[in-house]
Amino acid sequence: MTKTPDSVVRSFIDQHQADFLRDLSDWLSIPSVSADPGRSGDVRRSAEWLVAKLGETGFPVAEVWETDGLPAVFAEWPSGDAGAPTVLVYGHHDVQPAAKEDGWDTEPFTPVTIGNRLYARGAADDKGQVFFHTLGLRAHLAAGGRTAPAVNLKLLIEGEEESGSPNFGALIRRESERLAADVVVVSDTGMWGADTPTVCTGMRGIVDCQVDLFGPDSDIHSGSFGGAVPNPATAAAELAAELHDADRRVAVPGFYDGVVELTDRERELFARLPFDEAQWLRVAKSHGVQGEAGYTVLERVWARPTAEVNGVWGGYTGPGRKTIVPAEAHLKLSFRLVTGQDVHKIEQLVRNWVADRLPAGIRHEIVFNAHTRPCLTPLDHPALQSTVRAMGRAFEKEILFTREGGSGPAADLRDVLGAPVLFLGISVPSDGWHSVNEKVELDLLRKGVEATAYLWGDLAENFRPAEAAGLAAAADDH
Repeated sequence: MTKTPDSVVRSFIDQHQADFLRDLSDWLSIPSVSADPGRSGDVRRSAEWLVAKLGETGFPVAEVWETDGLPAVFAEWPSGDAGAPTVLVYGHHDVQPAAKEDGWDTEPFTPVTIGNRLYARGAADDKGQVFFHTLGLRAHLAAGGRTAPAVNLKLLIEGEEESGSPNFGALIRRESERLAADVVVVSDTGMWGADTPTVCTGMRGIVDCQVDLFGPDSDIHSGSFGGAVPNPATAAAELAAELHDADRRVAVPGFYDGVVELTDRERELFARLPFDEAQWLRVAKSHGVQGEAGYTVLERVWARPTAEVNGVWGGYTGPGRKTIVPAEAHLKLSFRLVTGQDVHKIEQLVRNWVADRLPAGIRHEIVFNAHTRPCLTPLDHPALQSTVRAMGRAFEKEILFTREGGSGPAADLRDVLGAPVLFLGISVPSDGWHSVNEKVELDLLRKGVEATAYLWGDLAENFRPAEAAGLAAAADDH
């Protein structure tokens, strides 16, 4: 019987899976906790381990990249095929802190397989999802009888993602020429569920700030002066209360200008996901849904811009009474943004909104933190379609779509490199990212290996960067 490319891929994975899992477990045993200064040597050891393993995989270039903080890893393997697209894979090798006394059933840095699950810190987030690219690439080469991948393949594996990526933007700007790519594949994400494989198409951006309000030069007697001078705590409460209108829309004038609306097709695809509101509320540790009128829960958290009051404080909060008009009060506000919103414009709109609503006699200061732009890849983008086909071949099911409500370094890659971002991940919500007993489902890990084995050939055959550039430009224009 003639072997098909898919059967060659699966056979190759079968033959090498034991060695793959043994290597992954070796890597998982390195406690590369970027948030712990005492573990900085382990983060470096993790980077050096990966460089060595990528060299064994066949990458002719694999090296540690220094930053002002902890090291990243870069690798490159040119295709040799004329006109082959260039793909950059992003992930991270640092992990969250973990200790058995936190409530783990096993030692978090002693990987253990129980049934069909591999338990260890980083099993899903993100070492497992980085490492599946190594076996997937080898299976791709075997299936095609190739000595180099069908695409020009690059990897950038960050060492500080779990610490907020403080040096990532500077790194990719410094190395933008070597990182230049036609498409970026992010393997630091997940799927809806094991029985509902999905591909993420975008992430929201974020602008956040602290608003400091100042009234009297010191706390003053509320009996002698209250009702006759402005109270900064009242002003803070009023700002918080006025942030949304009656339909839960953000009340900052101009906030929705340029927002790219969901298409009917996207809404229909979101609606096909098996969403259970009661279960979602349990995960959210909440007791009711609320949000912008006219949109579902998933549409609100994935595809609509939002504003949140992250904190309000000021005045006396100790036991008993202290009847004062406080000297100052404070708010922390964050705004999640979608494609079509400009972070700098939103910042200025928020500044204007605050200034216009404060009474005379209240002085204020606003400090904004580093922002992140939203990123979105259109459903009809040919690189996204390659990802969907590769996932479909691996899972032998229809692939649906999600977005991410949060924000992350993917947008930095999109901004600096000017390439569309694809999300290829196999983790599921029960994997316990950042929690105790983090694990990865071995069946799904294998599907990730298989999907990457198919992806490079599909991109080489069907993705033409020059043609796709028009789609990306159109999305940016929105």
